Amino acid sequence: MNFDQLVGEQLKTMDKLLYLQSEIERCQDIKKQLIALQDETKMQSVQNEIENMKVELNKIQQVFEQQTEDVIKSYEDQKFETVS
Repeated sequence: MNFDQLVGEQLKTMDKLLYLQSEIERCQDIKKQLIALQDETKMQSVQNEIENMKVELNKIQQVFEQQTEDVIKSYEDQKFETVS
């Protein structure tokens, strides 16, 4: 992949990260409401969903970090080819 494609893929990954983070926050708000209502069963279900999303978020963050390394390497390679 060239630099522009790598950056495009990284932007898609960033969108996934932002979406998941907002979903986690939304679920945490729901969890707080359920705690206030003392609905233990639904609260545990929401907690499980939060944990699953955090695992997914961690995976996406790892992909994003690898993409960042690929973008930097591609940029450096492209810069080196331009100078040579």
